[in-house]
Formats: sequence, C-alpha cells, structure tokens
Amino acid sequence: MNNRTSCWKLAALQALVTIGFLGGCSPKTAGEPASVATVNNVTLTPEQRRNIRLYTVAQAKFHKSIDTTGAVDFDNDQATAVLAPFSGPVARLLVSPGDQVKKGAPLAAVDSPDFATAISAYYKALATAKTNRRLADLDKDLLQHNGVAQREAAQAETDAVNAEADRDAALQALVSLNVAAEVIKDIEHGRPVSHAAAIIRSPITGTVVEKLITPGQLLQAGTTPCFTVADLARVWVMAQVFGSDLASVSVGDPAEVISDADPRAFIGKVDNISALVNPDTRSVAVRVVVENPARLLKKQMYVRVRIQSLKDSTGLLIPVSAILRDDENLPFVYLAQPNGGFARQHVTLGYRSKEQYDITAGLKAGDQIVVEGGIFVQFMQNQ
Repeated sequence: MNNRTSCWKLAALQALVTIGFLGGCSPKTAGEPASVATVNNVTLTPEQRRNIRLYTVAQAKFHKSIDTTGAVDFDNDQATAVLAPFSGPVARLLVSPGDQVKKGAPLAAVDSPDFATAISAYYKALATAKTNRRLADLDKDLLQHNGVAQREAAQAETDAVNAEADRDAALQALVSLNVAAEVIKDIEHGRPVSHAAAIIRSPITGTVVEKLITPGQLLQAGTTPCFTVADLARVWVMAQVFGSDLASVSVGDPAEVISDADPRAFIGKVDNISALVNPDTRSVAVRVVVENPARLLKKQMYVRVRIQSLKDSTGLLIPVSAILRDDENLPFVYLAQPNGGFARQHVTLGYRSKEQYDITAGLKAGDQIVVEGGIFVQFMQNQ
C-alpha cells in the first residue's frame, strides 16, 4: 500500500513539473504579434555631447548654379555663308579652310559672263551719261539765246538725268559683284581693262571654316554656297536647360564653360533663352556667348556649362555634413529632442548650394540638428 502511494505521488509531481516548464517557455497567448524592432532616441552624457556640434535650421537666401551640357556653335552675328555673287565655272581657289582673311580678301576666281557683262554695261552707261549731260548743257545755253525751244531743252535734261541714273545703277551692279575699286577707277577714266577675273571676296574678317566648291564647278548667282567665314574669337554655346531649372535662368546670368580642350573655364554670359521646347529632349536652349581668344572651342564640340543664377532663392539650408544615410540609402539627420536626446529625422534633399543642402521636407525653421559628430551619434545608437 505504501509503495502504491509513493508511485502515485511521484507521477503527480512529474506532471506538475511538466506543466510548469511548458508554461514558462510559452508566456504569449496564441495570435499575439511579434514585437517590431524600433530605432530608439540617443541620449548622450555631457562628456559625450562635447563630440558633437548643433546647428539651428533657419530660412536663408542663396543663388542657384545650374549644371548642364551644351554644344558649341558659331556666333551667327559674326559668321556668314558666302554665296556666289555671279554665275560661271570656278577658275581657281585662293584660300583653304583654316585661313585667316580680312574683309574684302579674295576667296576664289570665277570665269563669269555676268562679270564681263556688268563691266560692259558700266562702260556704256558712263558714255551715255556723259553724252546726254553734254547735250543737256548745250541746249540750256541755246535756250538762253533763243536757239532752241523750251520743250527740247527740257527733254534733253530728262534724257541726261535718266542716263545718269542708269550709270549709277551700273556702278552699283559692279560693287555688288565685288569688282575691285582699281578696276572701277580705270573704267571711269576711260582706261582699257584687261581680262578682269570675277573674284568672290570675304564679306567679313574671320576664319575660313568651310570650303564648299571645287575648281571647275559651275556656280549659280545668288544660290550656290561657296564658303563659310566666321569670327571665332567669340562663339555661342547652346546649353540645354530643363523645366525645373528654367525659372532660375535669366538673360545676363554669368556662366562658365568647361571643355577638355583647356583645363581653365571659359567665361560667358547668357544672352538668349529660346521660346520653344525641344520635343525630343523636353529641354530649352539657352544661348551663352563665350569669349574664345585662343580659338580652342570648335563648332559642335560638347562642353559642360554652369550658369550662376542672379535671382535670389530662399530655403532651409543645412550643412552637407549633417546628412547621413540609412540602410536603404535614404538621407536623414539627427534632430535634437525636447528630452535632450537625438532622433533620426528623414529629410528630402533639394538643391545643393556649395556645401549646403536646401531641405524641402522633414525640417522646419528653429529645429536643431547635429552637423558635426553625426557618425558618433550613429555609433552610440547602434550600441
């Protein structure tokens, strides 16, 4: 009987121990959610606070710099396409691409019938004008002595005026054909003119950047492009500015152009903003005039452009050193809390002005953030 009692007590004790063990291992009831890890505020001792520096966020003014790309083009106010002023085959070329030319310098010689016809017309117009003027002056003298009728004298004067108008028109035709002044002077003095080649001349001082004709090619007056001459001491850079930055750009803003051709920046200025949007890139062309004294910037060269806006912008600027990144690479700062601790505050970064960021969301004026020692605070938080 005693042995049976002892066995029963031992079994009961084992059951109690088992129940108690299971209860200690599973204190949560079924369906209770698991705890979620949270980032706690960091509290620093006075000694530790000496390792950090705080900054009070406030509204500040700044000037934006717009960084973009562009392409070099001729200054079209100082560049021109030279069209053939007369028809005929090209006799010889007198310049090559890259040559520096002065205004009026010969570029090519042409065997042009238009040229010979214009010289002949001027000869005839000169002779006719001289003859008609002499007759008109003679009739005028005769009229004073009743030697000719008033009507005849008036007609002679009209003929002389018309002939002089034809002479002036013929002279203008020679000038438009770039006939040399010496040739025109020989014609006016009645001296014979040897075979005068029709010369295509440069309308401006600059560099021959394109040669578009070859010897023997037949030119059509007013339509055949022959050369392109441009003054390369100043060029245009067509920068591409997108909508978000366009409001910050104005005519007159200074700009820097950076090219692999020279380690130094080229200085320029915005002088035109296009009224059209490029349908392919959705950008707006901004023209920057750039001085190019060494002629290092070439047409169609790709360059980097930095436009310094003169307009005032306002925002919440904080030092770049305050920005840290979390595990998802999102920017945050450490924001001072009323209890003396520091908490992570995610922010939205706007424009970067040198060593400061404009914060568009996440902070307000008066907030205090850690700008030096943020890594130390992050280390303490991870302990």
